[in-house]
Amino acid sequence: MNHAPTPDTPAPDAPAPRIPAPRAPVLEMRSIGKSFPGVRALSDVSLTVAPGEVHAVCGENGAGKSTLMKVLSGVHPYGSYGGEILFQGEPCAFKDIRASEARGIVIIHQELALVPHLSIAENIFLGNEQAARGIVSWSRTLQHAARLIKRVGLDEHPQTRVADIGVGKQQLVEIAKALAKEVTLLILDEPTAALNDEDSAHLLSLIAELKAQGITSIIISHKLNEIAAIADSVTVIRDGHTIETLDVKDAATTEDRIIRAMVGRDLDHRFPARTPYEGDPGAHPALEIRDWTVHHPVDQQRKVVDGVSLQVRRGEIVGIAGLMGAGRTELAMSVFGRSYGRGISGTVHKDGREIRTRTVPEAVAHGIAYVTEDRKRYGLNLIDTIGHNITLGALGKVSRRGIVDEHEERRVAESYRASMNIKAPTVFERAGRLSGGNQQKVVLSKWIFAGPDVLILDEPTRGIDVGAKYEIYTVVDRLAAEGRAVVLISSELPELLGMCDRVYTMAAGRLTGEVARAQATQEVLMRHMTTNKR
Repeated sequence: MNHAPTPDTPAPDAPAPRIPAPRAPVLEMRSIGKSFPGVRALSDVSLTVAPGEVHAVCGENGAGKSTLMKVLSGVHPYGSYGGEILFQGEPCAFKDIRASEARGIVIIHQELALVPHLSIAENIFLGNEQAARGIVSWSRTLQHAARLIKRVGLDEHPQTRVADIGVGKQQLVEIAKALAKEVTLLILDEPTAALNDEDSAHLLSLIAELKAQGITSIIISHKLNEIAAIADSVTVIRDGHTIETLDVKDAATTEDRIIRAMVGRDLDHRFPARTPYEGDPGAHPALEIRDWTVHHPVDQQRKVVDGVSLQVRRGEIVGIAGLMGAGRTELAMSVFGRSYGRGISGTVHKDGREIRTRTVPEAVAHGIAYVTEDRKRYGLNLIDTIGHNITLGALGKVSRRGIVDEHEERRVAESYRASMNIKAPTVFERAGRLSGGNQQKVVLSKWIFAGPDVLILDEPTRGIDVGAKYEIYTVVDRLAAEGRAVVLISSELPELLGMCDRVYTMAAGRLTGEVARAQATQEVLMRHMTTNKR
C-alpha cells in the first residue's frame, strides 16, 4: 500500500528546495589607502555594502570616514589613493565627482552645496540643466522639480529661493538634487548634524522610503540612536583602519559595543564626574543679564529675545535649552558685542557692576568669550594655521611692541595642541584640513588662551563623536573648577543634564523655566521648552 509523503518528508524524486543565492554587493572598497602630506588618513580600509541597504559608517572625528567617501565619489581621483573599488561588480576609476555621478553614486556633504540666491528648481538641476540645443527649458525644469520636491516630502514652490527655507528643507533639496541624477548609491555625510529633532525624524523616514524604492544609502553619523533606527549594518573606522562591520539588528550590537569599537576602549561614563556647584550664595554673579530684548535685524517689529533675565556664578555651568527658533543663539550673539539683532535693550552686569558690550572687543575686554555654533563660518579662519587661530583672540599676549613674537606664538600653540589633544602633525597645519572635533578644540583653545571669566558655549559638541565630546566635556568641567562661569547652549538634553548645575529653558524668545540639577529630567525640560508662558 502506497502512502503519500508527509509535509516533513519530501518524496524521493521531489526536487531539492531552492535556496536563494546571496546577492552580490553593490559596492566593494578593498584595502583603500590614502595619504596627505604628513598624514596617513586611510590604511587598508575595506567596506562592503549590500544592495538596497542603509549602511552606516561611524568613527571618531579624524578617523577617515569623510576621506573614504571622497575617495569613493571621485573627489579624491583614481591614482591618488591605493586599493580597489568595485561598483555593481565592475572596477571603478573615477577621475572626478562627475564620473561617479554618471554611475549613479551621489554624495551629499555636511556643508550643503546649494546656492542660496537661486531657486529650489535651479539648485536641483544646477550642472544638470534641463536643456535642449543649449537652451534651458524652464517649463520642463519646473515640472521635474515639482515632481522631485513632492517625492522628498517638501512642501515648497519650485521657485522659492533656497535662502528663504530652513536647513532641514535644504537637506531635502539636496536629496531631490541627487534623485534628479538617477542615484543608485546615496552617500550622506552627517545629514542631521544641524537639524532639530523634527527635521531629523523626517529625513530619516525619507531615507527609509528611498530604501523601499531600491536606493542604497551610506550614512555617516555620530548619532548612535539614529544608526540604530535606520541602518542595517554599521562599519566602524578608527585611526584610518577598518575595525569591524556589525549587523545593527543583532542584539549584541549595542551603543556601548559601537562606542568601544570607535574609541578602542570602554567608555564607562559619557560625562565627567561633576561635583555639584557650591559657590558663595552671597557673591555677585559673574554674569547677569537683566530684561534683555532683541529685535530681528530685518523685521524690526519682531522680538527674537523678549525680556530675558538670567545669571551665572563663578564655578557654575548653566545650560540654556530650547527648540529651534527659541532665541538661544540670538541671545548669546547679542550679548557678545551685539553681534546679532537691532533695537537691543537691557543691561549686562559682571561681578555686580554694569558693563557695556556694544562691540566684540568691548565684550572680550570685559572677560566674556563666545564659542559660536558655526565654527567654520565664525569661529575659525579656515585658510590660516592652527597656531594663528589659537592666538587670534589675544594677540597682545604673544606680541612685543605691536609685533607678533613667532617663537612665543608657536610655543603657546604647541602647548594647546598637546593639552587639548588636537590631532594634527604640526601647528602649521591649516585649520580647514582638520576634522570637526579638532576644529572645535582649536576654537576652544583660542578663547581659553584669551583668559575669559565668562565662557558662552553654543552647541560646542555639534557634529562631534562621543570620544571627542568627552574630551571637550572634561575641558569645560575643568574651566568651571578653575572658577570661570560657563553658559552651555545645547539641543542635546542629555548633554545639559549631564553637565549643568542649572538649566534655563526658552521658547519663542522668552525664558519659560529655571530648573535645578536635582529636579532636571528630559520630560521636565521639554515641558518648559514647549510653552510660551513662564
